[in-house]
Amino acid sequence: MPLRVTITGATGLIGRGLVSALRALDAEVTVLSRDPDRALESFHCSGATPVQAAKWDLMSEPAPVAALQGRDAVVHLAGENVAQRWSAQAKETIRESRVRGTRHLLDGLTDAEPRPRTLIASSAIGYYGARGEEPLDEDAPAGSGFLAETCVAWEAEEMKASALGIRVVRVRTGVVLDREGGALAKMLIPFKLGVGGPVAGGSQYMSWIHREDLIGMISAALQDERWSGPVNATAPEPVTNRDFSHALGHALHRPSLLPVPGITLGLLYGEMAEMLTTGARVMPAKALVLGYRFRHARLEEALGSALRPARQQEDARGGSHSR
Repeated sequence: MPLRVTITGATGLIGRGLVSALRALDAEVTVLSRDPDRALESFHCSGATPVQAAKWDLMSEPAPVAALQGRDAVVHLAGENVAQRWSAQAKETIRESRVRGTRHLLDGLTDAEPRPRTLIASSAIGYYGARGEEPLDEDAPAGSGFLAETCVAWEAEEMKASALGIRVVRVRTGVVLDREGGALAKMLIPFKLGVGGPVAGGSQYMSWIHREDLIGMISAALQDERWSGPVNATAPEPVTNRDFSHALGHALHRPSLLPVPGITLGLLYGEMAEMLTTGARVMPAKALVLGYRFRHARLEEALGSALRPARQQEDARGGSHSR
């Protein structure tokens, strides 16, 4: 019997790739969206198992029970974009989209019968706060600051699914490498213009992951019940911002020597600049113990892959995994 999965946030950067990966496995996919018709247009693909869609406004109502009951798993990716200037209103929306949104998902799961056996739920390495050079695995305590406090409250709601007999995997995601969106897409413009370089001195760590490996981890967690609790979705080799900048400049054949002062970022982005000027050295200990094999374990290769056009990426798949 094919895997039956319901996904929130399915039209985002990660959701689109996950839907494609699950359809390639002939999984039955249902997406929850404020605009189901538009969501379905995003996944039109002849010859594949059709995607179903149900309407859900995560901020105002419980998730629809009919779209949850009888499913094998739910993947919860929905949430307000963090990469914006953090006004008081933006911070409230970011937090509530995660905390209240997850609470509304749990309301639907509580009433679903039979319930999904698994919940794969997003979190972020912001959970650890700014931690310098300290290597951090999944047992490291939470840090401080807005992002860390948001992640703690977010995960607290996600963990409530355990009381319903559901296996919960909390995916703490690092900086996702993909040319179509996320942090990497925002970095490309200054580097292509020849004005890219280390941020705020460049000594802070960047814990990154290629989009394919993030989707690979979620897929592994869906199919392997050994995956449980917090999982760091980062590559095995985090790097400093300085080293990342040099590698990105090399991949783009552009200079990467122009430093970006932290005060400049503060003027541009306000409090959100802390995402760029601080960092954490996060290690994917649990994924490695469980035997996950990274397709893109080294930064130079991962950037080369992420920057290739989509068609070239498709042609490159099927090669050997990175070790």
